[in-house]
Amino acid sequence: MIRPTLTADGHAVRLPIADAITAPLLDALAVAYAEDPEAVGRLLTVHAAAVLDHDYAECSDDATDYERAMRAAQADGTRAALLDELPAEHQTDPRLSPDDAVTLATRLTKHAAHIRNTRSTRK
Repeated sequence: MIRPTLTADGHAVRLPIADAITAPLLDALAVAYAEDPEAVGRLLTVHAAAVLDHDYAECSDDATDYERAMRAAQADGTRAALLDELPAEHQTDPRLSPDDAVTLATRLTKHAAHIRNTRSTRK
């Protein structure tokens, strides 16, 4: 389960998802690349181009809404192709049981209350 903590400066609540989500995704991508570097390399290159095209369309004053939507769809498509190379368990959002969800919410509330209460005494 994701365990929230306070940031080092104590001004925000941190959800440390890198160990639970990002690291396994990066590891799975590295393994997929090691197994078939040509195919995964091509997928990464095509995805990078689609992301850059979408970014340009989002920032361009000349781009139409249709073009932005098409660029977003292309980036989504190449992202999906890359995700297909990863194990299924790394492609879903974390799911919490009702008890785990209540525990996470309680911890978040506790940390947020601490920040709010200590901030008001610092003023």
